Amino acid sequence: MHSKLVKIIGLMSGTSLDGLDIVYVEFDVENYENFKILYSETTSYTNKWKGKLASAIGFSKNELQQIDIEYGHLLAVRVADFIKKNAIKEIDFIASHGHTILHQPDKGVTLQIGNGQVLSSKTNCKVICDFRTQDVLFGGQGAPLVPIGDEMLFPEFDACLNLGGFANVSFKENDKRIAFDVCPVNIVLNYYVKNLGLEYDDAGFIASTGTINKQLLTDLNQLEFYQKKHPKSLGLEWVKEEIFPLIDSSKFDVKDVLKTVVEHVAFQVAKSTKGQRKILVTGGGVFNTFLMDRIRFYSKSKIVIPTSKIIDYKEALIFAFLGLLRSVNQVNCLSSVTGAKEDHSSGVLFSP
Repeated sequence: MHSKLVKIIGLMSGTSLDGLDIVYVEFDVENYENFKILYSETTSYTNKWKGKLASAIGFSKNELQQIDIEYGHLLAVRVADFIKKNAIKEIDFIASHGHTILHQPDKGVTLQIGNGQVLSSKTNCKVICDFRTQDVLFGGQGAPLVPIGDEMLFPEFDACLNLGGFANVSFKENDKRIAFDVCPVNIVLNYYVKNLGLEYDDAGFIASTGTINKQLLTDLNQLEFYQKKHPKSLGLEWVKEEIFPLIDSSKFDVKDVLKTVVEHVAFQVAKSTKGQRKILVTGGGVFNTFLMDRIRFYSKSKIVIPTSKIIDYKEALIFAFLGLLRSVNQVNCLSSVTGAKEDHSSGVLFSP
């Protein structure tokens, strides 16, 4: 990396299982804000892989080791196709988030599958991955990791909000970047809309036709997580223990569940971003126009929706950036965000 331009492939797979995001990004190492997403795509998972990833939370240690290797092979195939399709010649390295299977930082556990050595050997590229484990070992939540990218790549915004499987936000408080998971979003909405044979509620239309269940809304808003101070993070385990049982305890129409959950998300997002003047909003939830309307209803902030490339690929972009910081041993995990004992440079390096 003697040139001031560094070219990285970034990989991100979110909890909502909507696919693998791949970006090819050029960074100017003298001014990180000067980045370009040159190529990008999302490749869907087969139903078989969706089933595996959704059920892996219950796998044995041996099964987890096996799926780690298998998923590493899958990443390698997808990356090789992406390189070939876009005739990419220069790659300094691949930065991979992997796919989160276990995230229980209070128990010292976090696992993102996608074996780095397999990915490196199969693509013949250097790989940087496993960005969360070190932070958990340092007493942190191992999440969210995107905020340092928010701060260094998008400094003109007071806050950055991502609406994906979960909503998370980052902003400065007392001159320190803080960030935390706000609430579940698509991980719940997509789960219930599947009862109608759909992958997602397009533009939030079905939710908009429902009726808010006031008792359910109150129960959701009173969950203990929302009383906790940051740093705090959420995982699928929490949703399965807290959210699904609450909704499933009564037989609600799907459209009423969707509308109630949208209202819950909008309320929690507005509460968490109160006082932030200008907010950059990204993630798949941006395309849920009903949800965005409800957020604007509750929020007094200026909501800014960027280009579709940034909406769709901001997390993959930032994991590429985290890899860049790790490659030069710069801090890429902020203790003010995760609660770790110190700022540090996280990520494991693999060579072919």
